[in-house]
Amino acid sequence: MKIRCVWEHNGSDSILYADNYIGAFTRGASQEEAVLKMSEEIRRFQLWKGEAPIDECDVEIVQEKESDLQVRDADSDVLFRTEEMPLSAEEYRYLKSVAMKSAEDFHALYTSFPDKNKSANPVRKTFYGAAPRTAEEMYQHTKNVNAYYFSEIGVDVDNEGTIASCRARGFDALETVPDFLSLKAVAGSYDELWSVRKVLRRFIWHDRIHAKAMYKMGILTFGAGAIPDVFGFSR
Repeated sequence: MKIRCVWEHNGSDSILYADNYIGAFTRGASQEEAVLKMSEEIRRFQLWKGEAPIDECDVEIVQEKESDLQVRDADSDVLFRTEEMPLSAEEYRYLKSVAMKSAEDFHALYTSFPDKNKSANPVRKTFYGAAPRTAEEMYQHTKNVNAYYFSEIGVDVDNEGTIASCRARGFDALETVPDFLSLKAVAGSYDELWSVRKVLRRFIWHDRIHAKAMYKMGILTFGAGAIPDVFGFSR
């Protein structure tokens, strides 16, 4: 199977995003390292969505973005060329369903922690401050991009409630915007370009980054088997 990938990089740090498996990604100190991880990432991503997994894939780089952001900390501002295209109603329903499944599974992962304020992770500084260490910090960080992402395309919502409930309200508000499936990409904060497609992708991707980190932290802190593998990272 051919996996079309967008490559964002800063020096030797790379992120590969799967353009035909929205939300799937790999990171590495080089493009080659990230490419080697992609087959396994797609297999796990398909299993998480309940699909029959592929055995292996061929990576095709379809877009490159050289960034001055801290790519190693998953700071990103790339807009896929495909994210400038209008959405069909069917595409929107599908991507929304994946974004909502991701939010619900993220909440389930968070609630499974016996102590949400305990972490064996060391303190680590990133471009935005200290990296979230505990399940509580990771959950709040991931949930609280809701208002930010929607505001970038002109939709006014808040971060109240669970990660799933505030995201659902955001989609409800988006769907009241006339011709929202055909909105053009717009410049948001820091002149970063955003579109409806990008918001959908960023939710799934951002959940997945922090779900991986939360699951690994849970195993390190509480031991193997203590935290359910909701996203299938170990399959």
